[in-house]
Amino acid sequence: MTTIGLIGSGNIGTAIARQAVAQGHDVVLSNSRGPETLADLVAELGPRARAATAQEAAEAGEVVVVTIPFHAVDQVPVEPLAGKVVIDTNNYYFERDGHDAAIDRGEDSPSERLAAHLPGSRVVKAFNAIQAAHIVDAARPAGDAERRAIPIAGDDAEAKQVVAGLIDSFGFDPVDAGPLAEGRRFDRDKPAYGAEAGAAATRELIAQG
Repeated sequence: MTTIGLIGSGNIGTAIARQAVAQGHDVVLSNSRGPETLADLVAELGPRARAATAQEAAEAGEVVVVTIPFHAVDQVPVEPLAGKVVIDTNNYYFERDGHDAAIDRGEDSPSERLAAHLPGSRVVKAFNAIQAAHIVDAARPAGDAERRAIPIAGDDAEAKQVVAGLIDSFGFDPVDAGPLAEGRRFDRDKPAYGAEAGAAATRELIAQG
């Protein structure tokens, strides 16, 4: 199994950690307030979970999930993530993050910005377009008629395979939207964002984005 590092342990990070532990993975959680503030969550998740600093989570994770507000991406450790698969769950909310001119003009996207900050990492956008609670509650076995899809985007085919396998094990159908720049097709306010849809419908919604 894999050790998954989490930089950020809010609603999405916690849901991913729960699913990862349920699938037999080890998780190393971090947040901006310090490992001691994660004691209750670690106790709930059990022996496969431990708390650490963001630097330590980045170093320990074979796959690392960045799940923090967009305005904080420049604080993500760079060197320990070199060569690693990094899952970006971030969304750009100008009400929270402040306006970013390049993103507002459609010239850049949140995941491309993280990839620029992490030039040696293999960034895959995923889990940004699903409600955190649904990552646990909406999981269904393969072949279930009600199984939902989670869109992904990335420039590294092998990295996308890793993330797609994780999504499948969590109980969802991964849908590849293409290169990382195409991740903007399932950003906030796009048809695929928040859609509770299966794989075929999700592909159609991505195409509309």
